[in-house]
Amino acid sequence: MAFLPGVFQATKKNGTKYYRSSITYRSRHISLGSYPTEQLAHQAYLEAKTLLECRQNYLPDNYNKEAFPQLSFSKWISLINFKNNGYYIKTPIYLWRNFFSYYLSPTDILLFDADDLFYYSKHSIMRRGNHLFVAEYGMQTNIRSRYGIKNFARPGIDFRFVNGDSNDFRYSNIEIINPYHGVTCTRTETAEPVYTAKIHVNGDYIIGKYRSAKEAAIAYNKAVDLLKEKGCKKNFEKNYLEHLNSQEYHAIYQSLPISEKLKQSRLFHR
Repeated sequence: MAFLPGVFQATKKNGTKYYRSSITYRSRHISLGSYPTEQLAHQAYLEAKTLLECRQNYLPDNYNKEAFPQLSFSKWISLINFKNNGYYIKTPIYLWRNFFSYYLSPTDILLFDADDLFYYSKHSIMRRGNHLFVAEYGMQTNIRSRYGIKNFARPGIDFRFVNGDSNDFRYSNIEIINPYHGVTCTRTETAEPVYTAKIHVNGDYIIGKYRSAKEAAIAYNKAVDLLKEKGCKKNFEKNYLEHLNSQEYHAIYQSLPISEKLKQSRLFHR
């Protein structure tokens, strides 16, 4: 049985028939999506053909749902990127000179450096509120972790987006203020910065104040070890200090004082 151009029939596991649309452009076979009727699938093919063969070079801001009703927005971005830049990418990416835009929607746009192109061309980004993640090995991976921003990091305290745009993930726009768990830096105009280590269990406990973020991070680890010895079952994520060998780490660990209140407390026994 012959179908309209760009259309072929497929069958779901329950036996329901549906129609897939596709087009070949510059020797590349491109799937356009699935449709409930042959006519809608053919319409998607015609829209893609018009988009790819017209003289006008559309840009992402030119998207018009009324002109291309059967092409999804993400597929429209992939097609105009292929037409204008010569690279077909399945995810909704548009290439610029030194960076690329990733379009979650016409108004929700993420920016990345070109160095990240391979990763995001293979991983689809999803958003749930302020949480941006990709599916990786059956798990949801927070994309902020790729840039040194830890889970539960506090904006303006632990990290900041230099230009104020939290959708701009270009490396020059991300400043990691504090890479460690439980550490806060207090800065004044007249004194050296002070690093405070805190831990939360039945309320916040100040572990101590230290001269460097490194010392405060190790003090936090020391407090975690103390709480576990006292029988605390809470699962704390410890700090990893990659620039210290085991001897250097142990020497600092042993020398650091931590709160006597924390040492003497019996709140943590289970």
